[in-house]
Amino acid sequence: MTIFLAVILGIFFGFALQRVGATNPANIINMLRLTDLHLMKAIFFAIGLSSTLLFVLMNIGVINPGHLSVKSSYVGVIIGGAIMGVGFAVAGYCPGTGLTAIADGRKDALFFLGGGLLGALIYTLVYGSIQNTWLFNKIAGGKVMLATGSDTYQALLPAIPGTLLAAGIGIAFMVIAWILPKKV
Repeated sequence: MTIFLAVILGIFFGFALQRVGATNPANIINMLRLTDLHLMKAIFFAIGLSSTLLFVLMNIGVINPGHLSVKSSYVGVIIGGAIMGVGFAVAGYCPGTGLTAIADGRKDALFFLGGGLLGALIYTLVYGSIQNTWLFNKIAGGKVMLATGSDTYQALLPAIPGTLLAAGIGIAFMVIAWILPKKV
């Protein structure tokens, strides 16, 4: 059932990416250039809505917080994120949009996928020699969240209830999405 749900949610996510134009790298690059913000509006609204819903549904007991999986934060994650960000800006794809673009028939996305697989292979080959280096120093204790709805993870802002903080940030994201112009 879990894999079935993952496939169904992946199909819906891919459909949404295709409908908002995220499978076209020109739209992503124009968003990053701040010349066409329609995609940014969709992303901000989706982040705001989903984070607000997640924490509200956890608060009322629909979602079990024990099902959340927070990955540890390491120094290397910041570096890897910066590398991926450069690739995102140059190629106009991130992993989700790249795979959806392949499904949409874009041949240039195949090169993006090849580059991602090559990067994963290189990381796998060098992992043994870097696993005990500073790249794996934990940030803020490792598994930490800004706010939590769970006792399992440490919150960076423990004095503020997780649902309130997440809803506030989520609503702020949705307001920003509403205020942003489509074109600059």
